[in-house]
Amino acid sequence: MRQPHLSSSIERRLLVNYRVAPEAAARLLPKPLRPQVVRGYAVAGICLLRLGDVRPVWAPRALGLRSENAAHRIAVEWDGPDGVETGVYIPRRDTASRVNAWAGGRVFPGAHGRADFEVHETPRRIRVALATRDGDTRVDVTVDVADALRDSLLFADLAEASRFFRRGTKGLSPTRSGHLEGMELRTDAWHVEAGRVRAAASSFFDAPDRFPPGTATLDCALVMRNVPVGWRPLPSPPGVSHAAAPANSGR
Repeated sequence: MRQPHLSSSIERRLLVNYRVAPEAAARLLPKPLRPQVVRGYAVAGICLLRLGDVRPVWAPRALGLRSENAAHRIAVEWDGPDGVETGVYIPRRDTASRVNAWAGGRVFPGAHGRADFEVHETPRRIRVALATRDGDTRVDVTVDVADALRDSLLFADLAEASRFFRRGTKGLSPTRSGHLEGMELRTDAWHVEAGRVRAAASSFFDAPDRFPPGTATLDCALVMRNVPVGWRPLPSPPGVSHAAAPANSGR
């Protein structure tokens, strides 16, 4: 089924970022994807996303859906027909929405697992916790909105971090059969704020079989709020190998 072009609003997007040993990140990627390396580290993380007004571009806003979602992601690059392209590989997607879980691979790219979310949000502090219904993944992060990005070894400042993630708006996700599907975020209103992590726990990044001790370290957080966006389906990168089925595929 061909994925439609979508319109939506990012009500809240919390990016919790880890600096990762490149060899640890590379083990999780299908060829020809390779980790983007920044100051000697691969960049990975969790995107905790509340979307509103999600609908095909031709549909009225009143028909739009709202949902809490999570994506575990690794910044990647690959060789395209016009040179090196950048984006993110998303081995795991989870959602609170039954509609989104059904639509994964139909309307949205890749398989979506179900998760239960707990969210507490004020203008200056955001806490998002989730537990996936397959029992595999738990996340609990609290981030304060800050006036500057501090103590990151990946990025010198907020402007550099913003440029990096704006270049990586192409997302590639495995289907339940292991093929890759892609979608690109597009907006003319890109804006992020710096975050200061007060607490963060992730069973995905804390798993020693996936990331041996010392290979994945919390680095920084970014916050995006109330940004209108569109989503455009993408073809798989040329030469992509059969990817591993996603962690939330039940396989």
